[in-house]
Parts: sequence; structure tokens; C-alpha cells
Amino acid sequence: MKYLALSCAVALAAGPARAEDVPYDVGGVSFTGYFAAAADPKGLVLIVHDWDGMTDYERKRADMLAELGYDAFALDMFGDGTPTATVDDRRAATGALYRDRARMRALIKAGSDQARALSSAQGMITAGYCFGGAVTLEMARSDMADDAVGFASFHGGLSTPEGQGWDGGEPPLLILHGGADSSVKMTDVAGLVGELEAAGTPYEIEIYSGAPHAFTVFGSDRYREVADRQSWDAFTGFLKERLGG
Repeated sequence: MKYLALSCAVALAAGPARAEDVPYDVGGVSFTGYFAAAADPKGLVLIVHDWDGMTDYERKRADMLAELGYDAFALDMFGDGTPTATVDDRRAATGALYRDRARMRALIKAGSDQARALSSAQGMITAGYCFGGAVTLEMARSDMADDAVGFASFHGGLSTPEGQGWDGGEPPLLILHGGADSSVKMTDVAGLVGELEAAGTPYEIEIYSGAPHAFTVFGSDRYREVADRQSWDAFTGFLKERLGG
């Protein structure tokens, strides 16, 4: 579980209009997401968790979005009971999906469908953290791209799998990356830029000085308050641009 010590820069005065864990089923396997509803939603945000699964961190981000006027659904990519306590557990859970892209896409679709069923909002943006950023780009490259009006990755994986690519028809991408990220290096950022430029896919990339991988994780030794605030501001600006409000 991630820590929830919010800085004053991102702390909220009130919670969502409604918030609840949401059980759902994918092919006979049980999953649990989290839905935070705004009183009068301006849009919908689909949140994809990082490699330790759907935790209180994603719940907090969903609550923050609901307070800003957006419905938010944090999907579950692993399923109930999937071990995530150790690094080996997390590598196993994410590695299984990296090796089975059809399964990854089916789980994205299931989460997206669940979000749509819960929200009355029309436009949707997908946002992911770390592993979730890689999943977000997977959705953007897939035939689900038109299900969203934009995609955002916070310190996410940026490599394009063999056999996939960008065709220029994708909605805009927002890439929020730490300049001191040793897991996803600047060469990966440059590689993605080259692919997107060649395809004509619209994108924006922000690089935050001194920010390591996972710089938005509240209370962790990698948390960087300035980069967190700046990336959140960039993201909320993206929401306003793509969804209104």
C-alpha cells in the first residue's frame, strides 16, 4: 500500500459526491475497481494502477479528480488475490501481461466498459502510473483508442512492443516524465518522440528536473513535491482542454 501523506499543494478540502469499491468479473475472474463520482461530471477519467496493483493511491487520485468535477474509475489489471507484496510478485503480475498483450487489452476493455457503465459523462481520458502508463499507451495504440479523447502517462513505460506502432490517428498523448528516472531513461523518451513524429501522432512531453521514477508516489523516498505539483497541473490542464471545465 502506498502512503497517503498529501502535500498542501495537492490536498483537497472535500471528497467526491460518491465513492465506492466496485467488484466486476472478467472471464470468470473477480476484479475490484474504485469509482469516485463528481456531483456534475465534466468528463470521465480511467485510471490505471502501477505494478503494486489497485491500492489506496489510486483511490486518492480518483477522489482528487472527483473533487475537480470529473468522474474517475480506477480499474484493476491483476484480479482479486493476485500477490503484489514483493518485487518478485509485482514482476510476475506485470510480466504476465507484458507477455500476453491480448489479455492486457481485454482487461483494459473490461475496465473501460465498467467505467462507462458507472458514469453519465461523455468524454473520457485514460491516465496511468508507471506500469499503468505503459498500459495506457497500449490502449492508445489499440482499436480502443477512439474510446478516449486523450491519454496521459505519469512516469510510465514508453517502449513500443515488437509488432505494434503508431498510425497518427490516435488522440493526443501527454507524457509526464522525471529527468532523473533510471528505470525509463531519456533514450526511451527520445525513441518515443521519434515514433510519434514519424507517425504524426499529437503529443506533449514534460520533463521534471531531478525527479526519479515514481516521483508522484506520496510519502515514498522517490516523491518529489514540485514535480508532483507540476505534473498534476499539466494533467488537469490537459483535462480542461480535452474534456472542458
